[in-house]
Amino acid sequence: MYTALRLQKRLRQELKAAREGHGGVEITVVSPEPYMTYQPFLPEAGAGSISPRHVVVPLRRVLPHCRIVVGEATSVDHARRTATVETIATADERGGPLDMRYDELVLAPGSVSRTLPIPGLADFGIGFKTVEEAIGLRNHVLEQLDIASSTRNPEIRDAALTFVFVGGGYAGVEALAELEDMARYACRYYHNLRPQDMKWVLVEATGRILPEVGEEMGGYAVRELRARNIDVRLDTRLESCENRVAVLSNGTRLPCRTLVWTAGVKPHPVLAATDLARNERGRLRCAATLRIEDAEHAWAAGDAAAVPDLTAEEPGAECAPNAQHAVRQARVLADNVAATLHGRPLTEYRHAYAGSVASLGLHKGVARVYGRRLKGYPAWFMHRVYHLSRVPTFNRKARVLAEWTLAGFFKREIVSLGSLEHPRAEFEIAAGDGHRQGKH
Repeated sequence: MYTALRLQKRLRQELKAAREGHGGVEITVVSPEPYMTYQPFLPEAGAGSISPRHVVVPLRRVLPHCRIVVGEATSVDHARRTATVETIATADERGGPLDMRYDELVLAPGSVSRTLPIPGLADFGIGFKTVEEAIGLRNHVLEQLDIASSTRNPEIRDAALTFVFVGGGYAGVEALAELEDMARYACRYYHNLRPQDMKWVLVEATGRILPEVGEEMGGYAVRELRARNIDVRLDTRLESCENRVAVLSNGTRLPCRTLVWTAGVKPHPVLAATDLARNERGRLRCAATLRIEDAEHAWAAGDAAAVPDLTAEEPGAECAPNAQHAVRQARVLADNVAATLHGRPLTEYRHAYAGSVASLGLHKGVARVYGRRLKGYPAWFMHRVYHLSRVPTFNRKARVLAEWTLAGFFKREIVSLGSLEHPRAEFEIAAGDGHRQGKH
């Protein structure tokens, strides 16, 4: 989205010429969803601090001069300059996929959750990569409070009030911290639930969490979470979660109805369905200009691209797969595509890592920015200011800021709308009953 947004500006005259039928260029954006998700705000959306609509950016609004195709690229044959795309229409009509031809290719599909062959994970695990998963998790957590409040079975109650998060990176820590804040607040409205009845567990395979903020701040984050009665298990792995029982590598067994998997990501599967060069981790091998190696007219950025880090001290280092690099890479990529069309020299991507910020719930956080370490309220405030400045479009910035401001005057919403995930369920039951009565 950022690449297309910048290309709109760089190729304004060429796009105008194309609309008027005088040649020019056309920019086509293929995406499985008609929006871009601003992922750093997913934990706050899951906790209800921000409306889900405000963490997504509608492509058709911000890219009015681009052709938007809602579909998924299943393969790319760069030798033929062709991408095979499955769209919503072809799926509904049971037709074949589209073969879309191009002159310049930009591959930026991001990453997907990296799962392991752990028994029961596919059946009971919950991901946290999309806005749908964030809202589904919020509804699920609130539903568990309803179950615990309604049952007389102590085993069901304990399992409903046990929440296990696997993975101590940004996604896992921020999601757990925000949802624990929300659930603790919600307990005040249940006559038979107390915050101390809940068990929140963070499982991390390495010896520390949040490695991006440094060892000292990561240690502070562990102490902060444990002070809130959150059980942080370091150097521990999930061995199994069959039958809704999380079994850890130290032998601990945790009956639970909630297991959130945030243990890393891997390159998007579409990269394996291309004829482009990839490294041993499956990412596209790119030059510092963002051009894919051994492929003219093919470019990549973000999590899918292995881009040399020209600012690193050690030789051969690559840019970390995070949003800070991805957004800046997209802008350089767009400039280089425009430069190629205009016959100008290309620019190398160069950005010194500025630091990291992480939220640990409302008014709590850790940060390491330009070598300075912050914690508590200042770090949380820095987290919000930084990400607000990065949200695309003024409209989204204003809406998010308005929601934060209003949240200071009104109470949290604690309603579970789990029926949104199956909106036709009630109608199907009613229609089925009506059908059976008609037979009689």
